[in-house]
Amino acid sequence: MTATEMARAFTRMAHEIIERNKGAHDLLLAGVPTRGVQLATRLADLINRFEKETPRLSSIDPTPFRDDGIRVRGRSGAEYVAPGGVDGAEVDGRRVVIVDDVFHTGRTARAAMDALMHAGRPERVQLAVLVNRGHRELPISPDFVGKHIPTARSERVNVMLAEVDGRDCVTLTRAADVES
Repeated sequence: MTATEMARAFTRMAHEIIERNKGAHDLLLAGVPTRGVQLATRLADLINRFEKETPRLSSIDPTPFRDDGIRVRGRSGAEYVAPGGVDGAEVDGRRVVIVDDVFHTGRTARAAMDALMHAGRPERVQLAVLVNRGHRELPISPDFVGKHIPTARSERVNVMLAEVDGRDCVTLTRAADVES
């Protein structure tokens, strides 16, 4: 995806979130570090532009709730930190959209939902991802998708964002490209 294609996808996703949630009232966008946080911020800015109301923003680190052997420290640098303060007051009774860059097996989304439920009781939980690459292992599907990119398991989807990487694009890397 080019920067222009990504911008179009963000705009469409923001409109879909607004429509599905009947506006931005009591809406919380919770980004999964690292790039999900930036994506949530971009979506919140677009929603504010369209609705004149900014949804609450937070981030949620699903690392301690993972079930797939990935037990490394979260990208936030701590064993369990929800930067931005996902807590019961922010979650209880709200419509929450978990935002991540790539949906692959569904395990990160499940862990993020567990972390969210640990923080409080939302009215509804939805999932927004920039790229859905398939290969689900759990009965979880994103509600809002920027682009579906079918991939082989040996391929990697790389999302680059200006805030983190200096440019906006999505690339696909094959295993042979990574090894060389």
